Amino acid sequence: MATNTSVISPTEVAAKARHQERILGTHFWNPPYLIPLVEVVRGRETSEEAMEITYQVMKNAGKHPIKVMKDAPGFVANRLQHALWREAISIVENGIADAATVDEAVKNSFAIRLPVLGPLENADMVGLDMTLAIHDYILKYIESSPSPSPILREKVEKGELGFKTGQGFQTWSAEEADRSRRNLLEYLLDWVQRERGKTT
Repeated sequence: MATNTSVISPTEVAAKARHQERILGTHFWNPPYLIPLVEVVRGRETSEEAMEITYQVMKNAGKHPIKVMKDAPGFVANRLQHALWREAISIVENGIADAATVDEAVKNSFAIRLPVLGPLENADMVGLDMTLAIHDYILKYIESSPSPSPILREKVEKGELGFKTGQGFQTWSAEEADRSRRNLLEYLLDWVQRERGKTT
């Protein structure tokens, strides 16, 4: 039995089950018909057999599964995504740049490399000695709060929820929100077509 939760522990889901060794996580990323990743997440009691069978089922279905070998909140990709979001929100909250500028900086710099250069591959490329030197300097300045940002909490309390209300970190007309969604869908469709072209 597999749960599609994006953050909840499969171990917790399996807690009252008779056969906990047969329960695991399969986190599909949205939209699942375009995003290839599926995180196959081992619960505390999940058997190796259940992990391997599920991994192969996902591969046979045309997905790109990864094995998450330890049940940790947020698994792999959401932990990475929300670490980036935390720092992005902190930059806005501390007046370093506004929300549009933060998004512009990401879209026009390292985001362009990410489809072909993962963060640890990038660290190896620049050299771990350089990575260590940078971290020795910069990590103390990067947001490390274990609590959500006060500005995020304040916006939610004020009903500024993003696209659905027209106001979030930025102001969104219905047309602008639709354009953003359409841009994402068109980009993903184009990416899928290119990837299929590589295999034919």
